[in-house]
Amino acid sequence: MSETGKKTSGWVRTIVDYGATIAFGAAYFITRDFQKATWVLVAASAAALAIGYAVERRLALMPLFFGGMALVFGVLGIVFHSDAFVKVKVTVINLSLAAFLFGGVLTRREPLKLLMGEALHMADAAWRTLTIRYAVYFSLIAAANEAVRLTQTTDTWVKFRLGLLPLAVVFILSQLPFIMKHMAKGDEPAAAEPPDAGF
Repeated sequence: MSETGKKTSGWVRTIVDYGATIAFGAAYFITRDFQKATWVLVAASAAALAIGYAVERRLALMPLFFGGMALVFGVLGIVFHSDAFVKVKVTVINLSLAAFLFGGVLTRREPLKLLMGEALHMADAAWRTLTIRYAVYFSLIAAANEAVRLTQTTDTWVKFRLGLLPLAVVFILSQLPFIMKHMAKGDEPAAAEPPDAGF
């Protein structure tokens, strides 16, 4: 892929991964209405997927999964006039990812390698360690989401959800020394994306 193609792909992935979350947060704090913000979430999720497909002519599995879940849980929240669906989706997604990664380790597969293998080349033992770290991260995010969801106000939960975006960046930055130590020569660690599970 050309440099221009890589740059285009990069901003498209950013929109697909984070656009709906940011749009939801902005809509909520502008309107102070969770239902209206959920409508924005659903519309932004659909738009992000459409943009991703229009530019790249394909829908990668993970963005499709995250976007699809956002649409399903968002629509459920609108239909039943409940903010619980959107809030619990963060738990469901992160627990699903953690189970998928832990399951891969237990069956001696490297699921993270399947997702990121084109971007990074490392030995299987390094992939296993990185996979466990990601799985623990997703588990902790799920637990934190439940704690905030069940004990805090909606305002606090939305702030927490938006706070997960920079936290994801901090997590991947904390893994860069390990990745750089174990990656093959010529690879660029920046190709590994932050592990935010999307909205």
